[in-house]
Amino acid sequence: MERYEIKLLVSKKPTDAQARKIQEHFTEIPLEEILAGLHFAKNRWKAKDAGVLKVGRKSIIKKEIHSITSEQAQWRLKNWKMMIANYRRLGYSYPTISRIKKILVDLGKKKSR
Repeated sequence: MERYEIKLLVSKKPTDAQARKIQEHFTEIPLEEILAGLHFAKNRWKAKDAGVLKVGRKSIIKKEIHSITSEQAQWRLKNWKMMIANYRRLGYSYPTISRIKKILVDLGKKKSR
């Protein structure tokens, strides 16, 4: 098997562990797959940098219900129309909003039992 050397210019010095990991990836993964992965990573990085990267529904829901007490859940349910307006302003879809409401209902019931 022939071996080739590629030199990379990077903005900061990689740690020994990072250099080993890069070397490991380049020896195990075919070059075409590495290029496809780098293409995906570059597009994702550009979208994240531009602020247009949309996070997944599960992480949106987790962010909205993280550390919510039963009282807070009940208050949000009582003021649900206002909450829907806020969620729509944030760009959440109706299925996402309904999933948030379902979890809030469950959280609101826990204390009242």
